[in-house]
Amino acid sequence: MTSITYCKALSTPIDELNAIGKTQLEMFLSAYTPIFHKAVCETVNFMMLGEGFNKSYWNTHLQKTYGISKRHANGVISSAKGAVDSAKECRISHIKTLENQAKSCEAWLKKAERKLKLARKFYAKKNWQNSKSGCAFPLSSDLKYRQTNWQNLRFQIHNKKRKLTRYRQILAVLKSIPVRVRVPKNQAFIVGSKDESYGNQVCQWDGDNLRVRVPACLESKFGKNVDSYIGDFPRNINRLPATGAKTWHFYYKSGKWCVAVSFTPSNVEQVSRSVDYGCIGIDMNPGSIGWAYIDTEGNLKAQGKIRLQTGLRKGQQQAQIVKACRELSALAIKFQCPIVCEELDFTSKKEQLRERGKKYARMLSGWAYSELFKLLNSILSNRGIELLTVNPAYSSIIGLVKYLRMYGLASDEAAALVIGRRGMRLSEKIPGSLTAFVEVNSTKHVWSLWNQLNKKIKQSGIITNRHSYYSNSNWDFLGNLDIEEA
Repeated sequence: MTSITYCKALSTPIDELNAIGKTQLEMFLSAYTPIFHKAVCETVNFMMLGEGFNKSYWNTHLQKTYGISKRHANGVISSAKGAVDSAKECRISHIKTLENQAKSCEAWLKKAERKLKLARKFYAKKNWQNSKSGCAFPLSSDLKYRQTNWQNLRFQIHNKKRKLTRYRQILAVLKSIPVRVRVPKNQAFIVGSKDESYGNQVCQWDGDNLRVRVPACLESKFGKNVDSYIGDFPRNINRLPATGAKTWHFYYKSGKWCVAVSFTPSNVEQVSRSVDYGCIGIDMNPGSIGWAYIDTEGNLKAQGKIRLQTGLRKGQQQAQIVKACRELSALAIKFQCPIVCEELDFTSKKEQLRERGKKYARMLSGWAYSELFKLLNSILSNRGIELLTVNPAYSSIIGLVKYLRMYGLASDEAAALVIGRRGMRLSEKIPGSLTAFVEVNSTKHVWSLWNQLNKKIKQSGIITNRHSYYSNSNWDFLGNLDIEEA
């Protein structure tokens, strides 16, 4: 099971304050964190040498060098290992992102240069005015800026080539230089264990008071232990168990010492039943979340939409997402069923934003899908509701063709119905009235039929928007399309 972290600012009881307005725990942290930082930096440098890291040997080395206990040294090693692993993963991710951006830039350049080449070839013909096919990129002039679209495209190609060169230079540097690890100051980790009292031998917390064991290097100044009242971690649904390992993290932020405790959460009563008894499918979009409740037979019983406002600030966006997640959890509790959502990855699309339109880039950059999924997963797990993910392939076209007109749904509600049925492992066969327009092959997956149908619908030009699916009573135009192709 994954761990959960609760955070809060350290309490400052009046009876614990000294002459300068600090508690004994804050004074201890101010003295211990520089030692911790120095030990972590040395550990990181040794790990980056790549000579083989022996944890037992290095733990002993830290104890002798810095005068800390074994548990304090374990916190140093864990913090250093996390920093090194994070830096290496970030370097790999950075290189991969730049490579994909360069690839997208190359594809755009190839397409643009070919477009310009074909346009020049077209106008080089003698009787191009009488051509039946026409030019794919006809020459035109802007009266305001007094330049042609060809000049504008050549200017864009020039800038893209400069950008591609820059990508390649950065990639060459990143692949040659060593990884640099940043170690923040004013923080300390103390790792716990489930075999120790209160889940941690060094930090022992009874629910109100925290006792921190002082390392040998600071015993002359603070004694063997430092005690302080920190109180509880108030939560609407508190899953902090009395037993089990607890890892403590002390850090300085915005002029205040804060404390965080990581732990394995206690189990909650399961509210949702098995997905075989029904589920709620959701389709997440930048402007709304469509949901549909499906019964045990896969039939639609209820549907709705949760509106989302775009262009909000970070705090407002966070509050809006939390509110939407709570509405979904209330629906799941009402129907006592799990929630099924689509598993999306926008990494590749965000790497192509420079080659897409401004409107698309603004929409995709402002959509906090990962934040929405993370908060939804956290809120549902706290309430005993299961969250399932499915592949969203062809969910939109299936919902538009099969369920939009049948139930009179919005497009996101129809897609949510498909996602819910997919979570219940129900197949979405193509309607019998449409099998004549696609090439049926029993050896292929049913998604291949939907892929063929989707291409034909786009090629026809009859259905220009999603509202057209309501007014479309038959699909004869697809048959006419086959005749024209023949």
